[in-house]
Amino acid sequence: MGSALSLNFADQGISVSVFNRDEGEESGTVDRFLERSRANHQILGFSDLISFINSLEQPRKVFIMISAGALDSVLDRLIPLLDSGDILMDGGNSHFKLSNERFNLCALRGIEFLGVGVSGGEKGARFGPSIMPGGSKKGFEIAETYLSKIAATDKKDQPCITFVGPEGAGHFVKMVHNGIEYVEMQLLAEVYQLLCHQYDNYQLAELFDQWNHGELGSFLLEITAKIFKRKEGENDLIDLILDKAGNKGTGSWGSISALEMGTENSMMSSAVFARYLSSQKETRQKLGVSPDNDFTKSIIDTENLKKAYAIARRLNHLQGFELIATASKTFDWQINPSEIARIWTNGCIIRSALMEELALRFKNSQSLLEESSFLEGIRNHENALSKTVKAAIDRRVATPAFSSAWNYWTGLTTGTGPANLIQAQRDFFGAHTYQKKNDPNGEFYHTNWEE
Repeated sequence: MGSALSLNFADQGISVSVFNRDEGEESGTVDRFLERSRANHQILGFSDLISFINSLEQPRKVFIMISAGALDSVLDRLIPLLDSGDILMDGGNSHFKLSNERFNLCALRGIEFLGVGVSGGEKGARFGPSIMPGGSKKGFEIAETYLSKIAATDKKDQPCITFVGPEGAGHFVKMVHNGIEYVEMQLLAEVYQLLCHQYDNYQLAELFDQWNHGELGSFLLEITAKIFKRKEGENDLIDLILDKAGNKGTGSWGSISALEMGTENSMMSSAVFARYLSSQKETRQKLGVSPDNDFTKSIIDTENLKKAYAIARRLNHLQGFELIATASKTFDWQINPSEIARIWTNGCIIRSALMEELALRFKNSQSLLEESSFLEGIRNHENALSKTVKAAIDRRVATPAFSSAWNYWTGLTTGTGPANLIQAQRDFFGAHTYQKKNDPNGEFYHTNWEE
């Protein structure tokens, strides 16, 4: 992605210098990049850090694209070479708490630090990503001129970039973006598993392509339809791919953040754990049970499944934006959800027709829980979700994302739940106290349960 971003900057007429260490497996990286780009771009390349820094005009604008684990060692070498007023941008998937620390470290030296979320993959980086900068507002005001030129644009031709908030706000929002992405992918995988006994891969591609034309339209749905059509020789490539999913940590970070801040984010967690479980291939094969043939031969109602998929996606986005809202309040970041949704309408992996709708909804409300028509739309079709979960159980198909969506929605819309029993248990063994329904003052009580 670093190479792709460099070429994107150069395409916009921006003078670019690139640096990469010339050691081990990375030996010759800069030379190979310059050789590939020389025909169309005038880019300077360096494998000496001091020469690289000296090639930049002041205030220097340094955009780093490396794995999060290697960043601190690079910063240790880089920061002493920078001057007050220079702008340092971390475009990798760094944990937001580390970005908070790096923001404060740079501020002590007068360096403007930006933790920049970048989404769109290699193609997006090359031709227009969604960009989520957080950190120094002063640094952003200088860097915006350059970043806006390489960003994707929305339907009003505005760049898909906004200043998210101070400190690590940009990386937090990118983390949530990736968590929403995890769930979107998991939901499509569950639809696939429910239908793979009913349709061949080409039929699945046709079905997903139909769904993609309308309110369900999304980048992930579009590429999934293309995946089912891809061949390798005489075989469908999807049938040759091992069912073990990888991950790079952002989904688990989002789940942990939700736990730390006490906000519901079960769908993201379910998608993360589904990937972990998929990696236990040998155990799954050892314990594997064949589903009942009668159920595998029975027909799934695809119209009902389509409605359930639409509802689950809405609940996924609701949880994701509630996590952002909670963080914004916790850290006083003042994040604008409408702007976040807007910059996610193009360039990024979770761009969709739904995101365009949410960008408009957030102009009226700070929370989707305040949008009665949004909630009513879910309520009117909630039976589709329960029918899908029941059909999956009957067919012995694990659907953690769909099931989490159903549990979340059912719990959210149940006025009186069983937590009174939990409070009584906590008070019984730990004297944790409880409140009473008929006490308008909210006083806390303790009972000696064994008297």
